[in-house]
Amino acid sequence: MTERPEPGEIAEAVLRLCAARGPEKSICPSEVARALIKDLDEWRELMPSVRAVAADLHRCGKISILQGGCEVDPQSAKGPIRLAIPRKR
Repeated sequence: MTERPEPGEIAEAVLRLCAARGPEKSICPSEVARALIKDLDEWRELMPSVRAVAADLHRCGKISILQGGCEVDPQSAKGPIRLAIPRKR
């Protein structure tokens, strides 16, 4: 089994991938998991941790969590989400 990344490593990957994608675009949390765990059979196990770290980053205002292009509360989001640089208001 591949060593599990720490929350700080996950947060760094989320921010790096969102920045690389650029404003007005988003990433899938699975992109973060796949970037951190190369084993095709193990990256899915990291998804709950990626979503939890993304929720923390959202609460701090560092990222937006989207569904259908609209910002959502990560606690009530069911199903697929996207992660993005926060939109300027």
